Amino acid sequence: MNDRLRICEVSPRDGLQNETLAPINTVDKLRLIDSLVAAGLDYIELTAFVSPKAVPMMADAADVMAAVREKYPQVHTTGLVFNEKGYQNAVAAGANAIALVLIVPDALSKSNSGKTAAEWIDTYTALIQQAKGDQVWVRAYLAGAWVCPFSGPVESETVLHYADVLADAGADELCPTDPIGHAHPAQVEALLSAMAQRYGAERLAVHLHDTLAFGLANAYAALRVGVRTIDASLGGLGGCPFAPGAAGNLATEDLVLLADKMGLETGVSLDQLHQAIEAFTPVMGRVIGGRSRAWYLSDR
Repeated sequence: MNDRLRICEVSPRDGLQNETLAPINTVDKLRLIDSLVAAGLDYIELTAFVSPKAVPMMADAADVMAAVREKYPQVHTTGLVFNEKGYQNAVAAGANAIALVLIVPDALSKSNSGKTAAEWIDTYTALIQQAKGDQVWVRAYLAGAWVCPFSGPVESETVLHYADVLADAGADELCPTDPIGHAHPAQVEALLSAMAQRYGAERLAVHLHDTLAFGLANAYAALRVGVRTIDASLGGLGGCPFAPGAAGNLATEDLVLLADKMGLETGVSLDQLHQAIEAFTPVMGRVIGGRSRAWYLSDR
């Protein structure tokens, strides 16, 4: 392969939102983002505009968004929103791109919000249309696109139905997700292939976790289909609070290493990613790093 992979770095949001072992202040988050930009990452999900009571780690969402938008206007940055209030707060903080999460399996959606995907879809289509009117770019996550921790495998037709609605509403990017990390490569390739035929691979991204150690294999399956935007999190940080047994995200350094080996350009420095891990480890208060971290350290 001789083309480019774009990485959406999610560590400031998905990597930190459920963190309870260490208090992470705004200054430390901004230093993390500085290190990500220095490494060459140009697509970063910064934060979530949600209730600080529900997600205390995202209480400084407006401060993070405003600071980064001012300092790095060239970086494509998104803020996660769930409702009209979150959307307005994001825009007020300077966001020109947002992300929405529609949880597809009903059991998983109800465990998170008490409502099904069908009960959420009108809210999200209205938000997308409002964003389009405001010239705000929109990513639409389709969460739990392969496996639900409560009800098992998810029908592709269900995912495609909701993807159709979100695409028709004007979502710029469609991103099926595997928040519990239980999808396998054949499943990932089949769904993404169907979506690529429907919407074009250039409109797609994919969000993967590494619970069963399938993260890189699933990324490779996405690449085979032609998907060239894949989410990852520095050091494999992250998890899923409403999905039992979920582990961290696919590690950015692992994905960059895979891309390097395959001849895919990322514009991201592997050395600087590992420097960022080293700098952020004391903030986390524990060892962090993806599956290739031990190899990288031993090789040096």
